[in-house]
Amino acid sequence: MHVFFLCIFPPCKGDISVYPLVVLKCLQARYSAKVFYTHAGCTLVALNPFQPIPDLYSLDVMKEYHCAPQPQEFKPHIFIVAEEAYRNVRGQLVPVNQSLVVSGESGAGKTWTSRCLMKYYATVAASSSVVKNQDTVERIERRVLDSNPIMEAFGNACTLRNNNSSRFGKYIQLQLDRCQLLVGASVQTYLLEKTRVACQPANERNFHIFYQMTKGATDEQRKEWKMSHGQRFAWLPNSEKTVEGWSLFLIFMHRITFILHIALQILAGILQLGNVNFSSSSDESQTYFLQRAAELLCVPAEELQTCLRVRMLKAGKQSVLKPCSQAECSVRKDCLAKVIYAQLFEWLVTFINNSICAEESTWCNFIGVLDVYGFECFHINNLEQLCINYANEKLQQHFVAHYLRAQQEEYVSEGLQWSFVKYQDNQSCLDLIEGSPVSVFSLLNEESRLNRASDAKTLRIRMEKELCNNGNISWDKFSKEPHFTVAHYAGKVNYRIQGIVEKNKDPVPPELINLLQKSDNPLLHQIFTDKEADNTTCKGLSKVTVVSKFKNSLESLMKILHTTTPHYTRCIKPNPDCKPMTFEKEEVIMQLEACGIVETIHISAAVSVSLFMQALLKALAEAELDDAKDLQEDMPALNPIIRERGSVQLSNIQEPVTVRGWPMGLALASAPSITVSLTATGFQKMMSVMASLNLPSRKGEYKVETNQYTRGLASIRAQPKGSVKLHCQRSPLLYADRQPGKKCDVTGFNEILLEKTL
Repeated sequence: MHVFFLCIFPPCKGDISVYPLVVLKCLQARYSAKVFYTHAGCTLVALNPFQPIPDLYSLDVMKEYHCAPQPQEFKPHIFIVAEEAYRNVRGQLVPVNQSLVVSGESGAGKTWTSRCLMKYYATVAASSSVVKNQDTVERIERRVLDSNPIMEAFGNACTLRNNNSSRFGKYIQLQLDRCQLLVGASVQTYLLEKTRVACQPANERNFHIFYQMTKGATDEQRKEWKMSHGQRFAWLPNSEKTVEGWSLFLIFMHRITFILHIALQILAGILQLGNVNFSSSSDESQTYFLQRAAELLCVPAEELQTCLRVRMLKAGKQSVLKPCSQAECSVRKDCLAKVIYAQLFEWLVTFINNSICAEESTWCNFIGVLDVYGFECFHINNLEQLCINYANEKLQQHFVAHYLRAQQEEYVSEGLQWSFVKYQDNQSCLDLIEGSPVSVFSLLNEESRLNRASDAKTLRIRMEKELCNNGNISWDKFSKEPHFTVAHYAGKVNYRIQGIVEKNKDPVPPELINLLQKSDNPLLHQIFTDKEADNTTCKGLSKVTVVSKFKNSLESLMKILHTTTPHYTRCIKPNPDCKPMTFEKEEVIMQLEACGIVETIHISAAVSVSLFMQALLKALAEAELDDAKDLQEDMPALNPIIRERGSVQLSNIQEPVTVRGWPMGLALASAPSITVSLTATGFQKMMSVMASLNLPSRKGEYKVETNQYTRGLASIRAQPKGSVKLHCQRSPLLYADRQPGKKCDVTGFNEILLEKTL
């Protein structure tokens, strides 16, 4: 069953009431039984076991779900979602692109889930029996999967809540050809947390790649990177922890090209740069590490030192050199490391895309996998957390608009008896963050464009004045440090104002860019020269703020999502300490309430699970009650009656066509004189209707495969005065193409009544 609480609790008479505690008990019982996936309406709930479960994701399991006529009859699994999206592309005359939206807080298992989805498609979509070079198939599968280790090495880090936390968002498009075979992929990334390179929060670590280098390097590599055994680096805290992934990283590098070795040399230069200390100009270690950094970055050491210790001020057409303070030197050093790493990461994404992306003429559809930051709330939150939580608000709004709101509006428009389910609409929170004319983002951008240093107290006073009418923001007037509090859909978060404007500016001194453009390192020279050619050099970087750039990229992502059929997976973190098989109710209930799981179940279970046949027949055919009573007496011979009388006249076909499938056949056979209103529009949906009918003129020779696999129309709707509306949409539950077990009980009618909008 797809409404998961029915799996645990016996059917109730009348309406079934679902409360958060009911859902919680269900999930806890399933988790204890090592059942980690649960269907909740249109959403799959995934509980993180925090331990390897190899048999759950084996190749045999993949094949089992892929080859099953009805995968929904199997136990809930991420492979069901993957297969449903894949069949939606394959089973339609005009394939619709699909998106798998994986959400959840940090440590809930989003990255692992995305990895499983990619492996599934690389297996079932590339392993085809069609005439194709097997080496080519293996190469496509390998290239797509091998991109994962390097992306995680450069973009993931160990945090307090997650040992493998993605510090960037990514949307992976798996490209399919006309035969729905995997021919390539592309990656779009969002908001890399580049500040982590030079500043790691307490008890957290830098990006994985740095630790993998220092722990896994050979003697030859250490010599090349000027990295002695046992050398400690200021930007690598907690380096005593276990490091994994270096072997996979090396395998990936060996398979594609040796240019990544040059990238590793640049990373080694960043580490040496981090050891430079400006506390004293006479400190010999400063010169030592500065010299090593300059050699690895292939820039003159004297010029590097000048760029870090002296800043250039423009007064009209004249330039004035001014020595930097110790604090300013450290800021410039951090800035240099961040801009190098950010541009290197951007180059890496482009490099991977060039390696795995298919030519545009060879693919026509895609399945997208979205893996973004989870909702974050730390002791200290700043611009990074504001952008991350803003992205989660946008995704929550997409879910609300696509399913919760749209589904209920459809019920109301069709005149169904429906008790409106309340859900949390986060539009007011989004208006606060990004709305016009005044919002948090607009005020930050205005402050960032002023040619003066920002004052946290002044900004807070202005925000309080301009945004006081929005109930989603508040201030603690007794706080020692200026901050503001935003009521997100997942909870309240306090954001520190100090430093937020400077982070939004993200200024890069021009002399640093000029230095890197003159580097003798071919890769470093290339990525910064290309930036100049794209008009995004230091001047451009100083004008385009962080929130503006992120907002634009997120809007582009949302446009893509709105053009696809989404499939939602909610990853749940059972405990905050990542302990294996540990279920803490307080931790889980907060996540369930934040992502609207209970509301989703309520809307999916719109009606009770059984209806009396007499009431059904009366609703469908008031004028044919005598005939309907005769039909009840002839239940054993129901199928012949359907074949004889279950027909419908379509305007574009002269002969009546016979309905295949019990639920619609029952309705039409019960009331042959009823009015049939087809809700299908367009050629694609009309063909979906045709697929559910036996066409006499075709004599069964013409078969149309639809997204409903082997079934026909998804639903029928009783309308006033005996009319019936036929729906061509996919039900979230299994189809009840069977005769009822009891004479007066139409089991499974609601399974036909509920749809998942395409």
